[in-house]
Amino acid sequence: MGKKRSFKKSKPSLRPQKKKRRSFSKKKKSHFSSSSNPLLELENEILHALKKEALSASTLQHRFSERSHPPEVTLQALRQLEQAGLIVRIRKDCYILPKNADLVLGTLQVHTSGAAHLIREQGGDLYISAENLDTGMQGDYVLARLIKDRRARRPVRFRDRRAEGEVIRILNRANKTIVGTLQCSQDFCYVIPDNPHLQHNLYLSGDLLGGKPGEKVVASLDRWENRHVQPEGHLIEVLGPMTAPGVDILAIIRKHQLPTEFPSAVLTQAAGFAGTVCEEDLYGREDLRDRFVLSIDPDDARDFDDAIEVQRSSSGWDVAIHIADVSHYVKPHSALDREAYHRGNSVYLVDRVIPMLPENLSNGLCSLRPNEDRLAFSVFASINRSGIIKNVRFARTIIRSKARLTYREALQILEQSPRDLLGERIHTAWECSSLLRQLRFQHGSLELDMPEVKVRLDREGKVQRLELVENDISHQLIEELMLLANELVARHLKLAKQPLLYRVHEKPDTEKLNEFRELVGTYQVAVGDLTHRRELQKFLHNLQGKPYEHALKIGLLKSLKRARYSPDPLGHYGLQKKDYAHFTSPIRRYADLVVHRALARQLSSNVRGPSSKNLMTVGDHISTTERTAADAEKESIRLKKLDYFEAEQYARKKHTWKANIIEARNYGLLVELPEVLVSGLVPVSAMDDDFYFFDALHARLIGREKKKIYRAGQQIMVAVADVDRWKQQIDFRIVSSKNNREKM
Repeated sequence: MGKKRSFKKSKPSLRPQKKKRRSFSKKKKSHFSSSSNPLLELENEILHALKKEALSASTLQHRFSERSHPPEVTLQALRQLEQAGLIVRIRKDCYILPKNADLVLGTLQVHTSGAAHLIREQGGDLYISAENLDTGMQGDYVLARLIKDRRARRPVRFRDRRAEGEVIRILNRANKTIVGTLQCSQDFCYVIPDNPHLQHNLYLSGDLLGGKPGEKVVASLDRWENRHVQPEGHLIEVLGPMTAPGVDILAIIRKHQLPTEFPSAVLTQAAGFAGTVCEEDLYGREDLRDRFVLSIDPDDARDFDDAIEVQRSSSGWDVAIHIADVSHYVKPHSALDREAYHRGNSVYLVDRVIPMLPENLSNGLCSLRPNEDRLAFSVFASINRSGIIKNVRFARTIIRSKARLTYREALQILEQSPRDLLGERIHTAWECSSLLRQLRFQHGSLELDMPEVKVRLDREGKVQRLELVENDISHQLIEELMLLANELVARHLKLAKQPLLYRVHEKPDTEKLNEFRELVGTYQVAVGDLTHRRELQKFLHNLQGKPYEHALKIGLLKSLKRARYSPDPLGHYGLQKKDYAHFTSPIRRYADLVVHRALARQLSSNVRGPSSKNLMTVGDHISTTERTAADAEKESIRLKKLDYFEAEQYARKKHTWKANIIEARNYGLLVELPEVLVSGLVPVSAMDDDFYFFDALHARLIGREKKKIYRAGQQIMVAVADVDRWKQQIDFRIVSSKNNREKM
């Protein structure tokens, strides 16, 4: 792939003698595995004792005092085990393992109806009716008791195979603060939560901080001891009027407790770097600045993590994937590192980015901007025309990107014959990527790509338009090369027994896939056993282009487990890869920074890699921050879509939209607008051309007089009827159903 120069230090090496690398056994460790910590040993002994029977605290103290464990140490161990949810206290001071008493632990997912499901790490979800929630709220980690099966009494939509339970203890409150709208009556003031899954208003005491009814506020949840009374709290911040520019997004930031400013120590450290690459930064790096490296990114991207170079060879292609070397600047345990770990990732809201790193790094020194020298981690591979990968190697490099393209520009080049070197390189890269993509699906990868909607705002933060962005071949070109780099790095580090964080996606529960199969049946779609990968691939292939494609893909994703970070190589179910890690976005993801440090350790013995001791904690933390960021991003998009359709509701000239029926229920039709990926309801009360009744057996609405049928999978034309900002819900009315000819 051309000549390369390497910069080496002129001084003699003072490198310490290389230590013997530790060997990491594949055998899974106990939850408490340290043999050198007496307290952890005691906790394991307590768990073993409680496997046989429930025991009182005094019995356990007496039993373990004979083994040189003081009573106060035993009590400390019991408190820690109870806090971790590994044991449960019953009848004052008697302890038992949860599974031995029909008790389960999990996180509450509360529905707008008031009912909930308890999401367990192991086993199926647990249905909890509104009256059995106690004081449980959305996201709370709780202890629940299994109760007698009462499915016949449940609403139809929850009448599934899952067991039922009741909350008996709140172990951890997810909502210590509540963001909402201030309202006042003659005698008291309260906050109506923005989150429709929080079912109760928060009654306030103390100073209102100058807040006025109708303004957005942040309140602290102080106490809620009984479900039959309202929760109580006090105001801690007034955000401003609901209609003021930026207040809606600020409310989302406060709700998810996202950071808005960097600590002064972090900014000071970031400001200490020069604005350009320094001469001393080049030591030990391959010089690739004369190579034709290019990047392809979204139109509005500001941080460029990756760049590529793909050339034809006699046997196929030579591929180079260059990723910003953030680890060169963000050292372990530094102020920058601590803050990046705390944030976990950047958050991309509709009107702003909350970056993981300060701007002079994220958009400046680390960003692979064109015609500027930048430090990189590079992955090199040769790929033959059969897709076999050979000659893989890794290096720290310095590059100078020759071109920066948007996806739109790259697509225009791919849609016509190449006219210059840039065009030739883009077409060559797609030749290679398209083969990798084809082979990936042949090997069992799931086709779960979906379009997304970009919200375009004006200077005042108002929605100008909603823009559908398809996953076209320009996106796929980059995606396949990034997947390749992620897999090659993970495989290399795994073989080297180097501790790192893997991106894992575990096999789904059979029960959830079977429940999804029943949902598919309501769309009149024939489908095989989805627990078999080939059947699942066939189903996804047959979905392409269907009106209900997006809805059923979303349903499938909800049936699969959520991807997360783990120090164990558990594989990636969706991609069908045994070894996979996140390596290609270190500017915006802390996980990638951890993997860069692991690779740096392999390339140089005087670089310290990640420690296996804390990788589980790191993985759990950044998995949580990733979910928080995703929730905030989705909410900001949903909020701006509500703004758009609220304006549409009062517009003089009404717009009509194509709508796909997602599901028919007794109260109306759930629909999705494929042009803007907006979901809403056509209430049965608004279907005034006939009297419609619900056929539960076939999940359809039938007109009594005209016998017209509405079911999942049909397409209709709708207009906006009403926007409810409190419920975050849009109602539509049918303006045409010409495509619906089905009658009884």
